[in-house]
Amino acid sequence: MNGRRAISLCLLMAGLGVSPAVAQRGPVPDPLVREGVTVKLGPHTYAIPDGSVGGVPNVGIVVGTRATLVIDPGMGRRNGEAVLREVAKVSKNTEVYVASTHFHVEHTTGLVAFPAPAKYINATAQEAEFAEGGMRQVEGFSARSPMTAELLKGATRRVADITFDREYLLDLGGVRVRLVVVGPTHTRGDTGFFVDGDAVLFAGDVVMNNSFVAANQNSSMKAWLAAFDLFSAMKPTTIVPAHGDIGPGTMLPTLQAAVVAIQARVRELKTQGRTADDTATTVQAEMVAKLPTWARANGVAALARSAYAEAP
Repeated sequence: MNGRRAISLCLLMAGLGVSPAVAQRGPVPDPLVREGVTVKLGPHTYAIPDGSVGGVPNVGIVVGTRATLVIDPGMGRRNGEAVLREVAKVSKNTEVYVASTHFHVEHTTGLVAFPAPAKYINATAQEAEFAEGGMRQVEGFSARSPMTAELLKGATRRVADITFDREYLLDLGGVRVRLVVVGPTHTRGDTGFFVDGDAVLFAGDVVMNNSFVAANQNSSMKAWLAAFDLFSAMKPTTIVPAHGDIGPGTMLPTLQAAVVAIQARVRELKTQGRTADDTATTVQAEMVAKLPTWARANGVAALARSAYAEAP
């Protein structure tokens, strides 16, 4: 490519909001749950890794002597069917439960592939969130690509068979899973799943590996720190985030330290009389400089604004 064409490409990509580096990597992979890659994380616990593909969650499978739980069944019928085929490889149980870490479509709409007898367990906060905006999100995601539109064709809300407000204990036979709502963090209904005995935590978007938290304008710094405290008390040895690499329990204190540092810096700048916007911009720049390889840097500013609003 000659210099003039290279410059033109850079300008075009900038106008589209795409960096030249990203454009040169090639097309974005289709958001499909992979088969044949399921990993065993404990005596009862498995995960289907997302392969770092956007729109694909890390899917959880917990197998007891009586029943099986699937966590985050993927986006749309095709992905839900792929998940069910993977479940059949590790479980012969006919009793199946399904649940989600939060209401976003890549974590919930695979439910359409599950047979009616499968019981959907969901927090009341998630039920409300999907009722309020789930189908709008289906429409928004469908506009991303023809493949995504095809995956979400026929997606609909499924009302939960079992609901709970804050905490639920599911006995699968020989293993129990503790479901705990910790939002408002990434969403109001963010739910963690802790597999007793196996010490595996499915943390959703609340705990990420080598990544800042996925905060937004509705997030609460206090809720996020409380979630970290709750998860730490569980003493997980393995953490499965909603997206990205599965890792050891040590990723939790590492992330917690970063969030505490954000809170402390925000309070310092607020005491100096800095505005919320200025504080958010400053803290994001400082944290990115300290942790340049971490993803989701845009979440720092949102979390900083929350910390500013909640600071004394």
